[in-house]
Amino acid sequence: MHQTVDVAFAPLSELHAQGTGTGPDTLIVFAGEGLSFSDATRSLLGAAADILPRAAAAAKFKGKVLSAMDLLAPAHIHAGRLIVAGASPAKKTAPEAPEIDFAALGGHAMGKAGGAETIHIVFDLLDWKGDPAAAAADFMMGVKLRAYSFDLYKTAKKKDEDEKPASVKVTIGVADPAAARQASIARDAIAEGVLFARSLVNEPPNVLFPVEFAHRAKTLEKLGLEIDILDVEAMTKLGMNALLGVGQGSARDSRCVIMRWNGGKPGEAPVAFIGKGVTFDTGGISIKPAGGMEDMKGDMAGAACVTGLMQALAGRKARVNAIGAIGIVENMPGANAQRPGDIVKTMSGQTIEIINTDAEGRLVLADVLWYVQDKYKPKFMIDLATLTGAILVSLGSEYAGLFSNNDELSERLAKAGLATGEKLWRMPMGPAYEKMIESKFADMKNVGGRHAGSITAAQILQRFVNDVPWAHLDIAGTGMSSPQSEINHSWGSGWGVRLLDRLVADHYEG
Repeated sequence: MHQTVDVAFAPLSELHAQGTGTGPDTLIVFAGEGLSFSDATRSLLGAAADILPRAAAAAKFKGKVLSAMDLLAPAHIHAGRLIVAGASPAKKTAPEAPEIDFAALGGHAMGKAGGAETIHIVFDLLDWKGDPAAAAADFMMGVKLRAYSFDLYKTAKKKDEDEKPASVKVTIGVADPAAARQASIARDAIAEGVLFARSLVNEPPNVLFPVEFAHRAKTLEKLGLEIDILDVEAMTKLGMNALLGVGQGSARDSRCVIMRWNGGKPGEAPVAFIGKGVTFDTGGISIKPAGGMEDMKGDMAGAACVTGLMQALAGRKARVNAIGAIGIVENMPGANAQRPGDIVKTMSGQTIEIINTDAEGRLVLADVLWYVQDKYKPKFMIDLATLTGAILVSLGSEYAGLFSNNDELSERLAKAGLATGEKLWRMPMGPAYEKMIESKFADMKNVGGRHAGSITAAQILQRFVNDVPWAHLDIAGTGMSSPQSEINHSWGSGWGVRLLDRLVADHYEG
């Protein structure tokens, strides 16, 4: 489904030995400011180092991080190509931001290597003083994330035309391979979680409908997750009428999936993550315009992130108790579809007047949030949803919107966002916005009008969390069709997996 990338760590001395004979397709080395090299890199380059200053001058290459110069078959180098990548630390924009984003550096290197089948990378930086094993592990993660592509539905002929090798062998030369391998265990699990989330978002909606999504989540039991699937009958008994109302116009039955990872102390309250999983959103009776509607297969990116996160936590054996809950529906304008003017009674007992059937994600999340806070009494709840187009108007695709009832949780999330590059911007909430969702006929209505659309949506969700510390992440601009980056050239980004894993690792593992 995505390009097979075999990444191995080797001693720098072995990499020197590999630089004889035919050598790799591509050799990648790193240079600091002023084309400075580490001793190991200079030793490997040998006489070729003498030709690089002229090439750098011609290319205006100064060694800045995420810049590179590419030389084809240079003299004295037993490789088809030599790529010199910049590794001079960028100026930090915030204390939590990394001096060098090694995941981005790995993605950048993989991108520059193009269609190479064998790649040797001399990972030995001159002036960097941090943990080399952690840096190498992050670099490896970036390599794997950049290599991902979703070509499951392309024929063999089309794949051949793309001229992309089916498998790539990457050897990363480091000073201490054993330490790098140990550090990479967790990063590899995180990468696999991101890739799983991406593939879920990229799947077509005729393949990934609610029951199939639930089935794919169920496969994670092999990692030690405990997974329960609530069908329509079970959700009806629980009173999840808001969630069920969204899906009642579809021929595809809705599902709610509860994933549990018990890696913490027995009996300790879990952390909880909730995802919106609308596998296709026509808008229902309030149908969307036809242009771009195909993108609405990605309206389950929040649920994909939660599923990928739970895979990552289980894969790296996180020392935490965690709940992942996803509400999965298809919003269709069928004969039994929900109508504007309908009133639904949620699991909490609160009632919602339906003004616009295209404001469906908040209905799904309302019941799942209530179920999780009532049944599991979590330390906090974080929900993720491609909830509103209004957040794109506010923040574009650079930041996801953060709404919360808790300052500490918000601050921790924001710091994790800066550390991983999955950035958040906190938005306001308050009583003035509550008035905008008052209904003449029910406890609330599901839209508050044209203005402050992202905020009024969050105000609705807040009514279903009680006093539990809670954050809502509106990822409409980051979860799908987001700008490509050094670590992602996929339509589905897997955004949020690394962010939330970092939050857990930094603050909630015993």
